[in-house]
Amino acid sequence: MDAKLLEILVCPVTKGPLVFDRERGELVSASARLAYPIRDGIPVLLEDEARKLTPEEAEALRK
Repeated sequence: MDAKLLEILVCPVTKGPLVFDRERGELVSASARLAYPIRDGIPVLLEDEARKLTPEEAEALRK
């Protein structure tokens, strides 16, 4: 994920920052507790396409 692109992308739900999860290939919004997929190098920033974070995943982001 390009660092400059990551700086300007925000969560479409909360308008908060996104964190790139390289292992899962997702952009994660801690505030919305959602993980947006990246398909063929393109972030899919649609709430309907996002995966809900488990309580454990959300807690790990706060640390």
